[in-house]
Amino acid sequence: MTNAQDFTAVFKDMMGSFPVDTKAMEEAFKSQTALAEKMSNVALEAANKSSELSAKWTQETLGKFAAVASAKSEPADYAKATTDFATATAEAASEHMAAFAEIAKKVQTQTMELVLAAGKDMSEDMTSAAKKVQTEATAAVKKATAAK
Repeated sequence: MTNAQDFTAVFKDMMGSFPVDTKAMEEAFKSQTALAEKMSNVALEAANKSSELSAKWTQETLGKFAAVASAKSEPADYAKATTDFATATAEAASEHMAAFAEIAKKVQTQTMELVLAAGKDMSEDMTSAAKKVQTEATAAVKKATAAK
C-alpha cells in the first residue's frame, strides 16, 4: 500500500507566497461599520421626525373633530361643522404630506451624500491596495527569478 503524500507543507508554502494584508481587511470592516452607523442614524432621524409629524397630525385632527362631535341646536349646523372639518382636514393633509415629502427628500440627500463619500473612500482604498499588491507581487517575482 502506498503512503499518501502530506501536502500540508506544500500548501503552507504556497499560501505564504500570497501576501494577505489583514490591516486592509480591518480598515474595510471599520469603513463599512461607520457607513452602516451613519445610514442607521439617517433612518432613525427620519423615523423620529415622521412619528412626531404623525402624532401632531393626529392631535390636530382629533382637536378639529371636537367641533363635529358637539351637540348642535340646528340640523344645518351639523352639515356646516362636517364641511368645516372636511375642509380643515384636507388643508392639513396637504401641509402634512408636504412635510413628509421634506423628510423623505432630506433622507434621500443624506443617503446619496453618504453613498458617494463611501464610494470615493472605497475607490481610494482599492487604488492603494492595488498599488501595494503590485509592489509586493513585483518584489516576489524578482525574488523568485533571482533565486533561480
